[in-house]
Amino acid sequence: MKNLHNHPYETTLEAFSKLADIWLYKEPARRPVEEAVADLLNCSLTIDVHHPPVSVGSGDEYEVIGETDIGLSLPSRPPCPRGSPLTQEQWDKSKDSEGRIVDSDAVKEIIFRGGISPSLRYEVWKFLLNYYPWNSTHIERLEIRKKKADEYFNMKLQWRSMTPAQENRFADFRDRKSLIEKDVNRTDRTHPYYSGDNNHLELLYDILMTYVMYNFDLGYVQGMSDLLSPILCLMDSEADAFWCFVGFMDKVSTNFEMDQTGMKAQLCHLYTLLNTTDRQLAHYLNQHDSGNMFFCFRWLLVLFKREFNSTDIMKLWEILWTGLPCPNFHLLICVAILDTEKNVLMENNFGFTEILKHINDLSLHIELPWTLSKAEGIYHQLMAVEDKLSDNVRVIIGLEPRKRIDGSDIEDDEPSSSCARTRLCSRRNSSESGNIKFGSNEVSFERGLNLSYL
Repeated sequence: MKNLHNHPYETTLEAFSKLADIWLYKEPARRPVEEAVADLLNCSLTIDVHHPPVSVGSGDEYEVIGETDIGLSLPSRPPCPRGSPLTQEQWDKSKDSEGRIVDSDAVKEIIFRGGISPSLRYEVWKFLLNYYPWNSTHIERLEIRKKKADEYFNMKLQWRSMTPAQENRFADFRDRKSLIEKDVNRTDRTHPYYSGDNNHLELLYDILMTYVMYNFDLGYVQGMSDLLSPILCLMDSEADAFWCFVGFMDKVSTNFEMDQTGMKAQLCHLYTLLNTTDRQLAHYLNQHDSGNMFFCFRWLLVLFKREFNSTDIMKLWEILWTGLPCPNFHLLICVAILDTEKNVLMENNFGFTEILKHINDLSLHIELPWTLSKAEGIYHQLMAVEDKLSDNVRVIIGLEPRKRIDGSDIEDDEPSSSCARTRLCSRRNSSESGNIKFGSNEVSFERGLNLSYL
């Protein structure tokens, strides 16, 4: 306990390393890893450790209290059938004579409805991930690719040419290099592209190391290799995969910040949406020590990478990259999955440990088309009563906040997470009017959850 007080992050890593050994070797007398994780997390949330308050944009303490959409009645959920993938013919028609995409919004709408034909992904993903501008010509894209390749290999040379003496004086670099080496060796090894002796792990390693040089402030955090893996598998080109990965990281980099502010904000947003769309389930989670939504941590951290097979995750990601139908559509997907599992959770009276295990066990057992249709239907339910939604919910789904009584715009006097005044409960206080406070010790345990899940 003294080590946990003084060195929470290191102590957590050591604890989860031991748990991983227990799980991997499956010693019969051991407790399930989910129970051990739950106990560690519960311990982290009850230890009386004094830390500075966590800031969420505004400098205020990360505390969420109050306003919800009490009494808001949503209309029935409309059916939202999925469409067909973007075809070669549709893609060709979207270009002018010089190769510019004439109507990128129409292309994104098609992609949102049905994804992209596999043969087109190599080209279209580069637009979705901001490698190529939508209005670039064929000639401009050739120039961009050459320039990007040169820039990539120059950055790669920076770390490849580092001498052992330099590394010895560069602790951060050594730590990140060591972590990448470990993660690469266990990333998607069952996938044909990365299996066997003649695999592409060296390319995966080189790209991640080069990203450390590209963005040293962020560096490398466990889970990034999971996001790069499908991109490299598709691109089969070191420089192309790197710049598409950069575009992806630009969208989700807050997931990997050391203080986990971005992840905490998303968990808060998720609870806000759930409390608006299904107050019964939200209340149940509060009463069963799960109102903090920590059991959804893995979903958000690597954007469902571990929940779907390689074919489905590519389709899901390209749909999310369109930004349709609203910002934070991935949170509505979380709500849709929880809606599907609601009866199982409540009828079995699952507590935190059982919820954590059940959500973990959904991996590779979630039907993507049905989940996407349900998530879109929930979005349309919210939009049908958008004039009655609280400003918290409005901002999360991309609507403007309502005006003040005097007609002036609402000032940015709330935390940038849009979570202020949302009713959210901690494990120590799961009453409906509770609040949540995250301390630095929870940060390390959330990172520990990442280690356990990935």
